[in-house]
Amino acid sequence: MRHQKKGRKFNRTASHRKAMMSNLASSLIIHKRIQTTNAKSKELRGFVDRLITYAKKGDVHARRLIQKKILGKRSKEIANILIHDIAPNYENRNGGYTRIIKLNNRKNDNAPVSLIELIDVAPSVENIENEKEKEESKE
Repeated sequence: MRHQKKGRKFNRTASHRKAMMSNLASSLIIHKRIQTTNAKSKELRGFVDRLITYAKKGDVHARRLIQKKILGKRSKEIANILIHDIAPNYENRNGGYTRIIKLNNRKNDNAPVSLIELIDVAPSVENIENEKEKEESKE
């Protein structure tokens, strides 16, 4: 029985899982949307939601908790982006800061792939298409 055993292991060591979640979260915060496997995106959802909840508080303790979860040199930059750019958008929202959109399977290994994005922050698909059309018309 699997009682009280939360989270996926991804067939990785604990340090590798921690680094992977940190890297995925950093990419999501910087780019506002990323494409990854369904299992990773479902696990990332809770990780990023907790970081955004910390960022909404915006005090020194919250900043240190964010930097503790995000590993590496960019932890201060990620904390600043979270606190100053992303958290103000979710001031009136209690959780549910990410959206998972399921895509097709990956051609290489047939793994189910999905797109995870930040709600109300990520550019919509129409905006991206309009930007591409503008760039093509300029050339």
